[in-house]
Amino acid sequence: MGIILIVVVFGIIGYVVSNKLKNKFRKYSQTALKANLSGKEIAELMLADHGIHNVKVNCVEGQLSDHYNPMNKTVNLSPDVYYGRNAAATAVSAHECGHAVQHARSYTWLQLRSTLVPIQNVSGKILNFVLIASLFGGIALLGLPYEAVGVVIVGAYSMLTLFSLVTLPVEFDASKRALAWVQERNIVTPEEYGMSKDALKWAAMTYVVAAIASMATLAYYFFIFFGGRE
Repeated sequence: MGIILIVVVFGIIGYVVSNKLKNKFRKYSQTALKANLSGKEIAELMLADHGIHNVKVNCVEGQLSDHYNPMNKTVNLSPDVYYGRNAAATAVSAHECGHAVQHARSYTWLQLRSTLVPIQNVSGKILNFVLIASLFGGIALLGLPYEAVGVVIVGAYSMLTLFSLVTLPVEFDASKRALAWVQERNIVTPEEYGMSKDALKWAAMTYVVAAIASMATLAYYFFIFFGGRE
């Protein structure tokens, strides 16, 4: 019941934050940018200002699907952001370029997160296998002792939690770089700056909720498997 409670509580919190984020972006998307620059133009300008000329700006399908891909050095913007000329599009495009700047500057936390990506992927697969197998008695058939199952689950969730925690400074720093640049470059008015900052704050909150949820789940499994030891 404990894990169900954690999933339900943080599922509700995550839904509220996600819904708030969508409402903020919908609201700020209705405010035309005084500079009349599209998200694509802002991204290209920010990259150029930071001396980055080997990163391509692409348009990808989806809503809030924006991301920076360090593997092929591309800033990928959703249609609303790529073509948008508003405070919300400004915030998102500059934020994703903030990741490109981190990459170009060898930002420590971004490098660490990139290193953890394959470990996180493997941990997730192991965790899914063990949890599904435990539901159908597969663990008993494999003959694994209770303690071994605990070590695997806690170990895998530790990696997932570590990845969530490392993601926080990466996201906060990208937003900080983005906001500093749009303000210094006079891309936005004071009012538009406030909108961009608020939009990025709620975007960051989704990562904060995910990190807290991961820590709570890790603590739960640790207590279940090892908390009762004398």
